[in-house]
Amino acid sequence: MNSTILHKYAIPWLLLGCSILLNVVLLATRHAASPTAKATATAVAPAPAAVVAEKPAADIAASEWKTIRTPLKSSPAQSFAAASPDDGDPVSQAYARLFMFDVDLRHDLSTGDQMDVAYRMDEEGKPEIGTARLAVKKKGKTFKAYRWTAPGDKFASYWSDEGTELPLQLKTGPLHEYQQITSLLKDRPTHKGMDFKTPTGTEVHVPFAAVVTRTNWNWGANGNCVEVQYPDGVLAKFLHLSDNKVKVGDKVAADQVIALSGNTGHSTAPHLHYQLNRGEEVLDPIDYHGTIRRKLDDAALAQFKPVQAKLDALLADRTAGL
Repeated sequence: MNSTILHKYAIPWLLLGCSILLNVVLLATRHAASPTAKATATAVAPAPAAVVAEKPAADIAASEWKTIRTPLKSSPAQSFAAASPDDGDPVSQAYARLFMFDVDLRHDLSTGDQMDVAYRMDEEGKPEIGTARLAVKKKGKTFKAYRWTAPGDKFASYWSDEGTELPLQLKTGPLHEYQQITSLLKDRPTHKGMDFKTPTGTEVHVPFAAVVTRTNWNWGANGNCVEVQYPDGVLAKFLHLSDNKVKVGDKVAADQVIALSGNTGHSTAPHLHYQLNRGEEVLDPIDYHGTIRRKLDDAALAQFKPVQAKLDALLADRTAGL
């Protein structure tokens, strides 16, 4: 074979061989750097609830906290916004949730009531309140709130200076653990249930024995959702779930896990919406279930008091007259 023919056929085969070799190397490199197909499929499944380690409020340097002190002029929201144009609106919303079980912010407050708060911004840019005070002239009392994680609790809560928990808890609720109740039935006319702030993947328990009547209706608003009927005919709705564990017709036992909480449907943050209906009537979960309010025992109170003193110091030079 002459050199011309050799040059004509050898070079294309040589180029093809190099191309194949190059692709083999690239595929091997990608395989080494990427998870397996099975691991990728698992990653998109709802993860179990995880607790992000938080820095205890009492261990934070005073310089890391911001404070607002303002007398009530018109409404809490407008007063906070005037005192702090940058943070006033979100701080006002977080502040209102602290005292909503003891004070009706629309009817109990009057001009001149004093509002004080020490807060910091979390990783999501939302205010986390360390301590707050609300002096209500109509009630002749100053309400105080201190953020603290009680022994055995997964999440921090808010406690009075006497060691009584500020938020009420349902006697038989749909969640064993959650971060905060963020909305009540009475908060606004269009809201028909109670909202629990909790990480995606938190186990949702059915409070009573029930029968599953619907799942995943009105997806755009409710997201993943489950409806059950209690023995007395009341329908309970669990909305914005990440995963359903039951199907229509299932009979479930009291306290059985029926779903995992999520952030699906018309939802702006991970939470559980819990709603009760008797026919067209919307029931208040507080009235239906009844409530309890925890109080620290002597051992827990001894741990809480040093935290309270450190949090008090954040407002010490701003609380004259409270």
